[in-house]
Amino acid sequence: MKTLTAAQMREADRRCIEDLGMPGVVLMNNAGAAVFSEIASGPVGIVCGKGNNGGDGFVVARLALLAGFETRVVLVARPEEISGDARVFMNVYRNLGGVLESAPDEASAATAVRNFADCAVLVDALLGTGTRGEVRGSARAAIEAWPPVYTVAVDMPSGMNADTGEVCGTCIRADVTVTFAFAKRGFTFPAAQPFLGRLVVADIGIPPSCAD
Repeated sequence: MKTLTAAQMREADRRCIEDLGMPGVVLMNNAGAAVFSEIASGPVGIVCGKGNNGGDGFVVARLALLAGFETRVVLVARPEEISGDARVFMNVYRNLGGVLESAPDEASAATAVRNFADCAVLVDALLGTGTRGEVRGSARAAIEAWPPVYTVAVDMPSGMNADTGEVCGTCIRADVTVTFAFAKRGFTFPAAQPFLGRLVVADIGIPPSCAD
């Protein structure tokens, strides 16, 4: 199984988008669709951060909503902080009538995530491969409040170092991790194993040549 560091994965993304001309919005939609394929029923609770992982989460939310599942999203940020491709999919979800709760501070993030205890599945779209050092603030509060519900992690469990597999203070324990294009180097280390659950490496349209 080919693995990439976080920096190598960013370069593979860049090559696919800038050199080959694949729009980032297409890759994001493919990523969210791969995560949604692991969801069989609702209610679905989705916890989004303000980066591209959150954008993947909004794709999942749109697909769950259109499938007829009860769908609720907690955004651990303010909507005005969301930009780029992630904002595209946040707006589509909201325009479809999707429920979005903004929880930008520690107290509101913990309460909102704790209220997902009645869901059939939770989607962790909070933090991605850029996580370094101790997770703090509202993201940490959200992770620590995570209820014992079947969880699908987007690309990697939030709070894990993508290169070492180490926990950055706190980390989601996923039942399934759907990672994109290539496994991350940190997944091969023993420290990562209790948090990954079943690992799915999903093809989202990045050709192998982009990782050469």
